[in-house]
Amino acid sequence: MNSRHMARSLISGALLTLAALSSAGAEGTFDIPAGAHFNPQKLERIGDYFRDQIANGKIPGAVLLISQHGKPVYHEFFGVQDVVSKKPMTDDTIFRIFSMTKPITSVAAMMLIDEGKLKLDDPVAKYIPSFAKVKVGVEKQAENGEKSLELVPVDRPITVFDLMTQTSGITYGFYGGSLVRKAYANAKIYDGDFDNAEFAERIAQLPLAEQPGTLWDYGHSTDILGRIIEIVSGKSLFQFEKEKLLDPLGMTETTFYVTDPAKQKLIALPMPNDSDFRVGFVSSASVAMKWESGGGGMVTSMADFARFSKMLLDGGKFDGKQYLSPKAFEMMTSDHVGPDSGVKRDYFYFPGDGFGFGLGFGVRTNPGNAKPPPAGSLGELKWDGASGCYFVIDRKQDMFFVLLEQTPSERQKIQPAVKKMIYEAMEN
Repeated sequence: MNSRHMARSLISGALLTLAALSSAGAEGTFDIPAGAHFNPQKLERIGDYFRDQIANGKIPGAVLLISQHGKPVYHEFFGVQDVVSKKPMTDDTIFRIFSMTKPITSVAAMMLIDEGKLKLDDPVAKYIPSFAKVKVGVEKQAENGEKSLELVPVDRPITVFDLMTQTSGITYGFYGGSLVRKAYANAKIYDGDFDNAEFAERIAQLPLAEQPGTLWDYGHSTDILGRIIEIVSGKSLFQFEKEKLLDPLGMTETTFYVTDPAKQKLIALPMPNDSDFRVGFVSSASVAMKWESGGGGMVTSMADFARFSKMLLDGGKFDGKQYLSPKAFEMMTSDHVGPDSGVKRDYFYFPGDGFGFGLGFGVRTNPGNAKPPPAGSLGELKWDGASGCYFVIDRKQDMFFVLLEQTPSERQKIQPAVKKMIYEAMEN
């Protein structure tokens, strides 16, 4: 499929998605009418909740910003950045954001697509030839119950689109028990001081977990996308993002490693008994490596990530500068793994009930199956990371919120609780 055909198909899919959103809205009681505003008294419950979490030793602290109509309606700091220094949280506190790196990398890639330097239907092997030889690992079970992995050819090449939708077949080795995941876990892909080029070569030697385009499978796809950005731009991933996106947005503290001793003192840390991020490999934020993980390696501050969020809320524009074309933004924020896409979902479908997936983050497409439905709006964008950092872009309400915290074990409880309180504080 050529790039023009791909773009036409994606835009048609976006229009179908928008039609689905319109019809679903009538059934979704969670979907608050546009124009709602916040009740300050109800917002106070959020502070009570965080102070309780801190008092009970669940988290050291957190920062939460809710912005609507271009102005902060709630901007609070809770607790400390770490329990040893006891320094208070500020907008300059630096947080490891893990998979919230993925939307940043995805936007950077879309900027190259806007410039005509990269295409969604480009085969990955066009840039990284080793991927031309990649095989799919299919589990076989003998009569005695013993499992083995048979390597079969791919039905079609992996594309940039597959990387951006997490449907490439490239997986992670730190969750699940399949033989392919075990192969990832045993391959020593994190050994030594490697760069993005070397990491991509290591991944290319491993089997795919499934055929490209058939299953949403969370993995190192965005890391490979980061390497492609380097090849196309002729710069390191950080150099390209700094020049084209981070510096122009004013995201001066968003980077991969914090080497300035003064800024190292601003790094937030989890509770001492809650430091296992369970992501296979965690480098030190304050010790620079060659690897710049486009899938999970960045750090940021609230002052920085609020700017990125506002750019997304405003359709790819910030302070008069257009970072994404309207077409690119529509493609990023439309669901590409819905019922008619051919993409299946399994137990590890992390966008969750009611969400599809765009090019880099989850997209709310329907109320979901839970009764009552979880809080939110149709069309909202979201993603989070292993450290508990979390953001939601709600264009219907002209609102975004960013939660920054460091708590791998409590995040799955705190994130939905805070989101629920935010939406409960909204009223017509």
